[in-house]
Amino acid sequence: MTENEISYIVRKCIFNVYNQLGPGLLESLYQKILIYELEESGLEVKSEVILPVYYNNKKFDINFKIDILVEDKVVLELKSIKELEAIHYKQLYTYLKLSDKKLGMLINFNTTNIMDSIKRVVNHL
Repeated sequence: MTENEISYIVRKCIFNVYNQLGPGLLESLYQKILIYELEESGLEVKSEVILPVYYNNKKFDINFKIDILVEDKVVLELKSIKELEAIHYKQLYTYLKLSDKKLGMLINFNTTNIMDSIKRVVNHL
């Protein structure tokens, strides 16, 4: 599957979760339920994926965690906040660069319109 095909299924799963749970809950709850939805859709899902940091070919003992990695291709960064800010997009783009992935999706579940709160971030796609 391509990144775009995966993202289509991911969006459907996001809508299912949002429509059943609604806005304003904890990010950790959305993460667990979204993982369930993605797996039920037949996708391979990993959560809290450790992303090591290298600088000048030296590995540092500081790790980032990718919220959800789908099919080893698409990075999902979940939020449940008042509104997304520029730093959230930059954070996801950095995760894409560090992991050498091409597509990320930034999702804010604390919204009145989930369609407007799913943002694609690309890294040479």
